[in-house]
Amino acid sequence: MSDLELPSPAPESGPLKPLARFLLRALRELVETVLPAILIALFINAFLAQATVVRGQSMEPTLYDNERVIVEKISYRLTGGPHRGDVVVLRLDGARDMLIKRVVALPGETVAVQGGQVFVDGVPLTEPWAVRQGGPDYPPTVVPEGYVFVLGDNRGHSNDSRSFGPVPLKNIIGHAVFIYWPPDEVGPVR
Repeated sequence: MSDLELPSPAPESGPLKPLARFLLRALRELVETVLPAILIALFINAFLAQATVVRGQSMEPTLYDNERVIVEKISYRLTGGPHRGDVVVLRLDGARDMLIKRVVALPGETVAVQGGQVFVDGVPLTEPWAVRQGGPDYPPTVVPEGYVFVLGDNRGHSNDSRSFGPVPLKNIIGHAVFIYWPPDEVGPVR
């Protein structure tokens, strides 16, 4: 038998090798932990729920400027659309900003606003939510299939379906369900 000489391991070059191993381990842990968390958060935001800031006074006294709400996105995909009285977040075609409004009329219904009173199919709408009257009247109009008619609760200070017409269901992002900020307002959106 002959003696085989095994190569000796390369000498470590000072503190660089341990630092490189530490950095590689840290990078691996970062990728294994942070990347899945980011992907899960993106999935939730895109398909299930998102946080939204209320801008303006159009939904007072239900929601106030700078309140933060959770908007769930899945129920309308499962049930076919919003119900009367739901507070929804929507984006108008071509608009950058989102709006938050209340659904008052559904597809196929005739809606009108006269003297501050909402009429659906000629009957005054009973609104159990708080409303501040005002703003323009709206002539009797049939809400097309695939659309809803939305109003702000602060009718005198709301850009709503009275100015831009019924909203396509495809433009509704989701249902505002929960106020999470400020702390003294935490609770369900009514």
